Amino acid sequence: MSDDAEKTPQPAKTDAPEVHVADDLVVTHHELETRGGTLRYTARAGRVVLWEEKVESEVFRGRKPRAQVAITAYTLDDADPTERPVTFAFNGGPGSASVWLHMGVLGPKRVVMGDAGELAPPPYAVVDNPESLLAVSDLVFIDPVSTGRSRPVEGEKAKDFHGFTADIESVAEIIRQWVTAQGRWLSPKFLAGESYGTTRAAGLAQLLQEELGMYLNGLMLISSVLDFSTANFERGGDRAHALYLPFYAATAWRHGFHEGRELADVVDEARAYAARDYAYALSQGSRLTAEERADAVAAVARLTGLSESYVDGADLRIEHWRYFGELLRDRGLTVGRLDSRFTGPAASGIAEHMDADPSMDAILGPYSAAYQHYLHHDLGVRDSGPFHVFGKGVNEGWSYKEFENAPVYVLDRLSRAMRQNPHLAVHFAYGWFDGATPFSAAEDSVAHLRIPEALRENLEHRYYEAGHMMYVHEPSRQAQSADLADFVRRRSGR
Repeated sequence: MSDDAEKTPQPAKTDAPEVHVADDLVVTHHELETRGGTLRYTARAGRVVLWEEKVESEVFRGRKPRAQVAITAYTLDDADPTERPVTFAFNGGPGSASVWLHMGVLGPKRVVMGDAGELAPPPYAVVDNPESLLAVSDLVFIDPVSTGRSRPVEGEKAKDFHGFTADIESVAEIIRQWVTAQGRWLSPKFLAGESYGTTRAAGLAQLLQEELGMYLNGLMLISSVLDFSTANFERGGDRAHALYLPFYAATAWRHGFHEGRELADVVDEARAYAARDYAYALSQGSRLTAEERADAVAAVARLTGLSESYVDGADLRIEHWRYFGELLRDRGLTVGRLDSRFTGPAASGIAEHMDADPSMDAILGPYSAAYQHYLHHDLGVRDSGPFHVFGKGVNEGWSYKEFENAPVYVLDRLSRAMRQNPHLAVHFAYGWFDGATPFSAAEDSVAHLRIPEALRENLEHRYYEAGHMMYVHEPSRQAQSADLADFVRRRSGR
């Protein structure tokens, strides 16, 4: 293993005050045994400088450093760059590092943490990942500014990166810089995003194609959220209540409220009820007759596992944080939001909703420890600075000024990217037990893409019996790994 730092040429000096920063990448060499044979690959881990062209009073002032962005890139040795695909991957939050996709499903190493009901104790383990997407694609994991080890340079404000447009512009520039430096303009290119990372990916696809001329082969949207009104219980009208119902039904099935039935049957019934009768009942408000209301209360209670008195008291409208605290209240448990297969002890038997997400509690420690161990011991990155799985205050202070007085909405951007590039394919991955970005809400968004019917053949959907990070469930991880690899192979155009 080499500890050499890889340097790249820097722009010429300008009149601006000097900020002495440079790319700092540690290069190491590895092998991975897979079912298809031995992969010999090079890892480049560390931080690269995010540069920005500076113009003052219409006068070009050169390029200035804005931030140092943490990346980990894996490239197969001796591969033809015009044939070898490359996938740029990131998580969401906003404010999350890419540790989840990196150590959960895509990267050459993965964490072993157990699963719902059988969690491994600390300090966990890191093992080879023979199912890594590296078998079919080079990988570049990106931690947006203020996540992981990414930071603004001296004199720059972190909050200037914490917003929808600023975020996609900075990530797009990191991608452009990497592609240019590595000579990969003719490589098949993919984006893989999870959660808010799918929001970012939709915006990136349009920006990369329209502004940089970088056309993509495909997007892998894992636990997608493309229209925030689908999860807005406060100001989204009744749409979110209806769209969450199939997820509630799946969760109730998981916890024994639909004994003797198959998950698919329960979900299909909930989908049908939510689309027609439930939507109607919610839209009527006080105009519902007593008989109609009683029927709706009974149906919602039966599907969700809640009592009729609770559904009636909630005026038929089940908010998700309250649902997680209510479903198993009589057992003294709360249900996970990211993954409703997980449960945890309730802090209070009378609380309006749960105090913490037991699924997040289960995964945060293993992923944080595993990645920092791996970064130091395998990738040779020596840095005593803190690693932020979630940037402090980033999510809470995120700017959506582009969507003022309207929900965050990127379906138009994804639609435009697909109309512009008819070869752009999109893979959607859903978890039945994902309460953060429910499958039924995402399905509804996809149905509203404004694309020609012929382009709908470029959309594909895969479902897993797990939650938001479906790969924490071992059967789902193996199935998803195969599905993603198959997507890249088919959509690489080679």
